[in-house]
Amino acid sequence: MAPAVRDYLIVTASYWGFTLVDGALRMLVLLHFFKLGYSPFTLAFLFLLYEFAGIVANLAGGWLAVRFGIPRMLAVGQILQIAGLGMLSVLDPAWTAAASVAWVVAAQGIAGLAKDFTKTASKSAIKATAAEGSGQLFKWVAWFTGSKNAMKGIGFFVGGLLLDVVGFKSALWLMAGLIGVILVAGLLLLPRQLGKAKSSRTMHELFAKSRSINLLAAARIFMFGARDVWFVVGLPVFLYAAGWRFVEVGAFLAAWTIAYGGIQAAAPNLVTRSADGLSREVPNARLWAGLLVAVPLVLALLLQSPGLWRPDIVVVLGLALFGLPFAVNSSLHSYLILAYAGSEKAAEDVGFYYAANATGRLLGILLSGALYQVAGMTACLVGSTVMLAACWAITFMLPTRAGGRAAGSPA
Repeated sequence: MAPAVRDYLIVTASYWGFTLVDGALRMLVLLHFFKLGYSPFTLAFLFLLYEFAGIVANLAGGWLAVRFGIPRMLAVGQILQIAGLGMLSVLDPAWTAAASVAWVVAAQGIAGLAKDFTKTASKSAIKATAAEGSGQLFKWVAWFTGSKNAMKGIGFFVGGLLLDVVGFKSALWLMAGLIGVILVAGLLLLPRQLGKAKSSRTMHELFAKSRSINLLAAARIFMFGARDVWFVVGLPVFLYAAGWRFVEVGAFLAAWTIAYGGIQAAAPNLVTRSADGLSREVPNARLWAGLLVAVPLVLALLLQSPGLWRPDIVVVLGLALFGLPFAVNSSLHSYLILAYAGSEKAAEDVGFYYAANATGRLLGILLSGALYQVAGMTACLVGSTVMLAACWAITFMLPTRAGGRAAGSPA
């Protein structure tokens, strides 16, 4: 087996395990505290530091991965995740609500740093190991992203199952043990110099990205905000309030995310390809983004006549449909950031881009709790429609050639 392929498989397997635990942790925290009587807005607040920490971690993680190598950044993320899980496990039911919320928010902040240090390092490893040309980069990105999201979906189910079977604290310790095994394996198997290069020397250099990367980052903010505005708080609370059990909520979110990941992995077969890697891929991103806008809009309209059908079934079927264009669009964006990124400091470009991703999730989570509390699932879907329309508009400004301007833009 070629060393590059071996390193790619090791990083992918490592991130699978990490993502399984991260998905399970999200479901554990959400359902455990909803069961304790926390409001939708408070539940959203529990995840805010998690996402804000992700913005910081992506920016810093990209720079640190270039400076110190990808394996070290993977290890830092895994150690932080173990610390966050341990912190949550000592939560005492006798504490006041304010103290409990503060403790969970702090632990989630550590988990947010962990997740995005690990994500930035892992996705940068693809650029460092994939061969240029012949479509390998798109295939490796699609497979990595799709399989990662399938594992996250399994994690949602595992989180709901563990909460029902072993309880909150025991589940946390089991997950910490799994991350410990992954940490040791990565330190032993990955070459220390992987991804190492000359890092940016100033903040201006770190943030001075190309126009294409800035535009793609802006589109990513709205795309992932549009998903999380209904996915993180609104949908689980909506289903639970409709009479679904914890394990059923976790199973649906798991099935959605696994299917979404499968479609992401298959995206190279659904997208017309070009020799230059951009001239057909960017128009495809515009097409799939346009299709995506219609889904939450139609769902919001259908929910205005609840007497004609069960609202929970409408939402479940509609959001299952949402997964197809969202998965293809997400896979295209994940490919495009690596296509636009410079090879020498790819980790910094990827970190900047995923900081935008975390910004979108932060905005989506905050709106998810607030909109659901004000006007239920319909408000969440309307918010998703507005954000997707913004994402779609931005894709028309993306360059269709390396180092070029958007098609049709003035010279």
